[in-house]
Amino acid sequence: MSARKSAEPSPEGIARSDRKRLAAEEGARALADVERQAIAVRANMTRLREAREAKEAADAALQRTSPTPTATKRSRKPPR
Repeated sequence: MSARKSAEPSPEGIARSDRKRLAAEEGARALADVERQAIAVRANMTRLREAREAKEAADAALQRTSPTPTATKRSRKPPR
């Protein structure tokens, strides 16, 4: 009495393999989506960093060229 597997897959086996295949495809799509979002975030960070550095350089150049204001002495209020 040997139990041999039939050559034809059962409906449960077919359904299980379909679920596994769909899960693998969805997982691959999700990973690709995450990677695309990560690339977009890094590109945006680079753009913002360049804008910040350009602004800081412009501010530093403006500060070097503008005369420094002289500090004025504050007069003390007379005591009551």
